[in-house]
Amino acid sequence: MSTDTQTRLMRPEAGHGSGRWWALVVLAMAQLMVVLDATIVNIALPTAQADLGFSDADRQWVVTGYALAFGSLLLLGGRLSDFFGRKKMFLIGLVGFALASALGGAANGLEMLIVARALQGAFGALLAPAALSLLSTTFTEPAERGKAFGIFGAISGAGGAVGLLLGGVLTEYASWRWCLYVNLVIAAIAVVGGLMKLQDEPVDGKGKIDIPGVVSVVIGLVGLVYGLGKAETDGWTAAATLIPIIVGVVFLIAFVLIERRVAQPLLPLRVVLDRNRGGSYAAIGIAGAGMFGIFLFLTYFLTAVLGFTPIQTGLAFLPMLACIMVSATLAGSILTPKVGPRPLVPAGALIAAVGMAYLTRLQLDSSYAGGVLPGLLIIGLGLGLVFAPTQNAATSGVQHHDAGVASAMINTVQQIGGSIGTALLSSFAATAATNYASSHAPSAALAAEAQLQSYHTVFWWSCAFFLVCAVVSAFMFRSGPLDVDPDAPPAMAH
Repeated sequence: MSTDTQTRLMRPEAGHGSGRWWALVVLAMAQLMVVLDATIVNIALPTAQADLGFSDADRQWVVTGYALAFGSLLLLGGRLSDFFGRKKMFLIGLVGFALASALGGAANGLEMLIVARALQGAFGALLAPAALSLLSTTFTEPAERGKAFGIFGAISGAGGAVGLLLGGVLTEYASWRWCLYVNLVIAAIAVVGGLMKLQDEPVDGKGKIDIPGVVSVVIGLVGLVYGLGKAETDGWTAAATLIPIIVGVVFLIAFVLIERRVAQPLLPLRVVLDRNRGGSYAAIGIAGAGMFGIFLFLTYFLTAVLGFTPIQTGLAFLPMLACIMVSATLAGSILTPKVGPRPLVPAGALIAAVGMAYLTRLQLDSSYAGGVLPGLLIIGLGLGLVFAPTQNAATSGVQHHDAGVASAMINTVQQIGGSIGTALLSSFAATAATNYASSHAPSAALAAEAQLQSYHTVFWWSCAFFLVCAVVSAFMFRSGPLDVDPDAPPAMAH
């Protein structure tokens, strides 16, 4: 009998009955907290800036501090879960995230706020892979697993827009500080639920952390994310942009070489080289880049052109959330267990591309109902078909002692994809606006028309990202249902 089979037989039986679904509620709450925190603070930033008195140049570090810590430490967080217990890391991550949020809410200056955001990212890097790997090891029966991942994927896809809405409500009716304090409430409920409902597999605790791998991947990811962040403000040819990106790429190449040689790698290459898992990582990374065209630049359009308030902007995304939840649940519970991700992810990416292309029709006199809403509905239906199958595929068939790092990878590629998308789309938008303004005669409406041109450019590029996602997914995923049992023989490639 294999070690993994013994482990599954030793696993506590709370996974049976309603306990599984209560566990899903707890894990989904934690996932929502991590995902929405990437956008909820964006809404609060202008108010926080006025309150604490920091400059526009310093403002980006409130966002970048979280992204750098979260993206660079995810693989380490996933491996710590595998070595020392996922439930333990999940609870540590929850408590740490809550305390960091309290520190940020009480910030009396920029430095304190940036430190708090970096700590949020670090504890989020423990929390996110632990939650996804607990979900993977709790739901092992294909139909139930599909339904659970459908719900989890819907929350992952909707969290950003929920953050926009919640951030608007809290900023307008309470204080920007409550955009951070709200995590204390969510975390408290999730900690109690986690202690009561989550079960974990036994771990031997004898694993060794791959220190050279940790150092190389942290430097590599920090360099890459930092450099991409500087591209938006300093331009692509600036030394502040190119040097960190080059350093990041070099260290990431070194990381791969190290992982091929060490006895206990931080990221065993077998996790990535599986076609379904590799396909899921590629799909979510590319789709993550395209998603920023929706959340970031459509938010600009709603506020700058349609004059929406923060609350109205958040409410405007709710129909898309509803579509994501419907299609993700359908894909997760009914379609993925039967057909696998290969037909679903490309179809979802193509649908999302159609929605992005529709948004390129927006004009300065467009309305929300006739111009924005149809595109959001189409995009939402597509994204649900992308998120649920990819998150399921990322952990399907993986050996149990690799579940944490396999889960961490999907958060890592989404973070990197989002960083690349933000940098590229912001650069394309600025170039499009400048070119339009320089090629047209000055007029009262020129600035608004140039801005609209920048939005159209971004929406077309986001459409292209989703088309690339569709092609890559169609080639990389295997045909047929996913392998769930980690002790089953590898599926034949189709």
